[in-house]
Amino acid sequence: MQLNKPKIIFSVTNDLSYDQRMQRICSSLAAANFDVELVGRNLPYSKPLNLSYNYKQTRLTCRFNKGKLFYLEYNIRLFYYLLTHKSSAFCAIDLDTLFATGMANIFKQNNLIFDAHEHFTEVPEVTNRKVTQWVWNKLGKLFIPRAKLCYTVGPQLANILGEIYENKFEVIMNVPTLVNEVDKVDLINEVDKKNPYIFYQGALNESRGLEQAILAMHQVENIQLWLAGEGDLSQELRDLVAKEKLQNKVIFLGFIKPENLKSLTANAKIGLNLLEPNGLSYYYSLANKYFDYLQAGVPCICANFPEYIAINNKYHCSVLVECNIDLIANSINELLQNKILYDELKTNSLQASRNYNWSLEEQKLVNLYHHLFNK
Repeated sequence: MQLNKPKIIFSVTNDLSYDQRMQRICSSLAAANFDVELVGRNLPYSKPLNLSYNYKQTRLTCRFNKGKLFYLEYNIRLFYYLLTHKSSAFCAIDLDTLFATGMANIFKQNNLIFDAHEHFTEVPEVTNRKVTQWVWNKLGKLFIPRAKLCYTVGPQLANILGEIYENKFEVIMNVPTLVNEVDKVDLINEVDKKNPYIFYQGALNESRGLEQAILAMHQVENIQLWLAGEGDLSQELRDLVAKEKLQNKVIFLGFIKPENLKSLTANAKIGLNLLEPNGLSYYYSLANKYFDYLQAGVPCICANFPEYIAINNKYHCSVLVECNIDLIANSINELLQNKILYDELKTNSLQASRNYNWSLEEQKLVNLYHHLFNK
């Protein structure tokens, strides 16, 4: 059904508070005169929603919060929710919401949209579980060819997903809003610069080089490692820090809301975006944290994977390394001791951020949606 003001319901499996990509997408489309709703999950630890956004937010409560029963229950609840709400389009964010959105699309006969934040069947948590991987892949092949619009976070993933699911994937990069120089000064003044720190922001999950980064701190002096986020390895990493007696060097910040994250990023000495080559999703990734570091002018120690190599060849804004304890420690010490290199990477990061920011991606996003509804 086509409404005068197109309504789009986006569906995710997180609790909405920390999903910067979806906050940017929904805010931009709402500002472009779309009626936007973002549906997510209500978790036991969920904080109150930020009601200042220009789009509607809805949380669904489940009895199960992890594993196969969660995905089954959430998709059933989501399906009934979508079935009972008018909308011009349903957008599935990754494969874990695609069953509900795809089935609701069949009943409602509206536009199906697919936004791939990652190569879902190639994340480390799935690649070693062949039956699970097969099920998710079959689900994708069932519904994604029906989608009227598909997009993902980087060129390499767009090509790969397009071939697998026989549909064209556009690219909407997961980049931050450009911060003007006045705001940047305010952010940098918020934290005491006498306490320098290396910064990681994101999920504490496997294959993100977190264990290696923690152990590398044995070889690094006069600076702390701050980890912002939680995930599957939250307790395991805390146990590792305790076992290695690194409590004074490694600090866990827990979940940080996006509006509070910017100042922490801006005041970091070094950013970390380390990944292990366990699955094509990470190998061809373009993480939002990487662009957050660029935006803040924070030199980054980054995985030497194809998309990051391509950007670094153009701007020389990062130190690219394999996920190895000694290499990570050596790279940190080099950046701390080599002021010429550090300042060069800082300047180049700020230059690169002018070409990787949301004001540019937002234009592409809005044009895609206008084209979809004007056809």
